This record gives sequence, C-alpha cells and structure tokens, in this order.
Amino acid sequence: MNDGVKQVETVRATVMHVRCLDRLGEETYRQVLELLAGLSPVVQALPPSAALVELKGTLRYHGTDATHLGEVLRIRTISRLGVDVRVGIGPTITVAATASAQITHPGGVLAVAPGEVAGWLAPLPVEALHGIGPRQAAVLRDYGIHSVGLLAAVCPATVQRLLGKKASRLAADRARGIDPRPFVPKDLPASAAVRHRFTHHTLDGAVVRTALLDLVVQLGLQLRHRGQAARALTLTLCFAGGSAWEKTRRLPEPSAHEDDLRTLAYQLMDAAGLQRARLTGIVLKGEDLIDADQVAEQISLDGARESRLVAEQAMDRIRDKFGPGSIGPATVAPLRRAS
Repeated sequence: MNDGVKQVETVRATVMHVRCLDRLGEETYRQVLELLAGLSPVVQALPPSAALVELKGTLRYHGTDATHLGEVLRIRTISRLGVDVRVGIGPTITVAATASAQITHPGGVLAVAPGEVAGWLAPLPVEALHGIGPRQAAVLRDYGIHSVGLLAAVCPATVQRLLGKKASRLAADRARGIDPRPFVPKDLPASAAVRHRFTHHTLDGAVVRTALLDLVVQLGLQLRHRGQAARALTLTLCFAGGSAWEKTRRLPEPSAHEDDLRTLAYQLMDAAGLQRARLTGIVLKGEDLIDADQVAEQISLDGARESRLVAEQAMDRIRDKFGPGSIGPATVAPLRRAS
C-alpha cells in the first residue's frame, strides 16, 4: 500500500506527521487522534486535520519499523473512518511535516531516514520546507534562493539580512534538517471556531456587532460543553471582494465565560477600525485551549460579575434542556430568527 510513494530506510526515524487532505469534523478528528494513540502514547494534536506522533521507544514495542506503522495507520483510518491520510516520517518535526506535504495524492507514506535528510531536502523548492511562509519564500526567491539546498548553503548573515535574526536562524537550521523542538502532547483540539455569514453585504455596524455577540455566546457555550478554556481569541473579518482582516489577542486569564470573551471580542472589532467596509462574514476563534480544570479560580470582589456567572450556569442548563437557541441576549434574537 505505498501508492507509488518512494520510501527509504526508517529504522531511526522517530517522528510521524499525519495530515488529512480535507478538513475534518471535530468528532472524526478525535477518532483519528484515538487511532494515533493506539500507536504511541505521545500524540500532539494539530487541529483541524493534522497531528504529530512521537515514535521513539514505540517501534521496539510494536516490533516493526516506522513505515509499516504508517501503513497500519492508513489501513485503520480507511477501514474504520473512511478517511485516508498522508503520513510523513523523519528524524525531526520539520522533516516529517515536509514529507507529508510532498504526498500529492489523497494518501500515502513517505519516510526519510536521518542519513538521507540533506540529500532529500536539497532539491525541494524553498516554499516546500515546513515553516517557510509565502512571504519568506518570495523574499528568498527574489534574491535567487530557489531551493532548500541553496538556503542551507548560503551565508547565514545573508539570510539574516533577508528574513531577520530569529526567522533566518530557524530557516537555516530547518534547511539543514535541524529542529530541536520538543513534542507537546495534546489530546484536545487547540482551537474552536464559530462563523457567521451575512445574507447580504453589510455596512451596518450595529448588525455586525450583534452578529459578533451571537458568536461570543456560541463559542462560550461550545468551550464550556467541551470542558475547555481559551487563552486567546482570533477575529477574522471577511470583506466583499475576497479580502480579509485578522487579529489575535490574549485574554488576561484563560476563560470560557461570555463576559470575558465578549470584552476581548469587542476590543478586536474596535481595532479593525471599520468605516464603510462591506462585510460578508465573521469568524471568531478561541485559541490555545486548555482543560478548564487547569484554570485557577480567582477570588472576585465584583458582585455583578459573580451574579452574571451564576446566571450563565442557569442559562446553560436551560440550553441543555430546550436547545442552544432557547435563551440568550435579546439583541441576537432577530438575527437567529432570520437565520
């Protein structure tokens, strides 16, 4: 089941990067993570459709090599979930992720052994190296650095002038196959997003703010049901013509409460400085999620806030019984009836 993808020796390769061609639903993605956990106890979720698996110490347990484990994973995801995956394997996160991106058909396994890294990376176009963004690739290409091999060979001082100090160091190291980043095991998705699409292009600031409030309510409810809290919010505004504006800010403390999410979401909206922009949609995303049990309960002397939190718990119980749209801010009721 190699689907024509070239494989090389993988005895010492210890990192597996798994990527699905299509964006997965949350439940399907969780099931993929469960299958990965059957291969190794160290899995790092990269939602919505990718993950990292640490294989060091696992290969001896399974009595096989990394390439075979990749094929086993493909068989399981296809037979149990109807999902084919691309599996890149290598000695570092960068090499494994770059390998999985080089698989052009829906699924396959591509493994790169430590001794083959430099030769395998060298002919790849510079934008194919994991961690190199489109803008960085454009700058490098303008200077004549078209391949990963050239990036690895060029003087570090030159790359620093092109990309800046930190970015140049990372790019040069990864072009040489150097990537000391540790695994950060994550079982739960690291983000959650809610969206609103306007039926007509809108210029009305009040309508936009109402839609944002509705998204705040949806996101808070989703996080509380999942037992998670967000450390940051990202607001994306989609404009007529296809352009978009996006900004991320961190919360003072991790939270899933509407009070906290609404305050930061409004700050993000104000930062956009909208005047006569025609909006087609809004996306609000909770980022860097953690388990709600890890959030320290802060002693509060704000009686009004404590009352709102008690009311929020009561509203959650009503929503659980009668549906998510059964209760909420009065201003969003017309919006929900229209949708």
